[in-house]
Amino acid sequence: MYKCCIFDLDGTLVNSIYALKRSVDLTLGHFGLGPISIEDTKQFVGDGYKKLVERSLIAYGDKELTYYKEALDVYNEVFKDCCLYKVEAYEGIPQLLDFLKEHGILATVLSNKPHQRALENVAHVFGDHTFDKVYGEREALGIRKKPAPDGVVALIEELGLKKEDCLYLGDTNTDMETGQAAQVDTVGVTWGFRPREELEAFKPKLVAESPFQVIDFIKAVNHIE
Repeated sequence: MYKCCIFDLDGTLVNSIYALKRSVDLTLGHFGLGPISIEDTKQFVGDGYKKLVERSLIAYGDKELTYYKEALDVYNEVFKDCCLYKVEAYEGIPQLLDFLKEHGILATVLSNKPHQRALENVAHVFGDHTFDKVYGEREALGIRKKPAPDGVVALIEELGLKKEDCLYLGDTNTDMETGQAAQVDTVGVTWGFRPREELEAFKPKLVAESPFQVIDFIKAVNHIE
């Protein structure tokens, strides 16, 4: 029986691809590079902003990463202004969250996005009281970013739950690896940034085409009529 859902943020709860692309475009543009394509943005995200910047620089003309350190500072500055640009919840997500609340299942967020930006995204789209816990990247506290299991394990311990109580949902290979590393049941979602084949390769409990499939899956596991 699931007592908690742990959601990835970008590509799972919210479509933030335009905010991410805009932030990368402004960063690359600072060095006379870019702009980045939507498809490359989808491929380069998922492992934190440092990897996003690194991959973008290499792909768009700075193969030696000459600008890397300065680009990280530029990205952090522009992302403060761009992180909410055109960000919105995916269709069906509000209904999934309502279902969880109705049945007393905790809803939490675990993102590789900088922690403050994760809080801002969630508050902007869902308000302040939809989720029981929201965490972005917390490596300064010794909690390694995904796909390390640290964030999931810390969250489970904080909530006083067991691994079998939790369901982790995400849209990328990083998320699937995170679920496996943390030894929790995992759902891959296809409405985000990566194709079904990438998710299926990790053999998650479910590959969902819509949040409504997730509702049906939890109903079956928890024996909810």
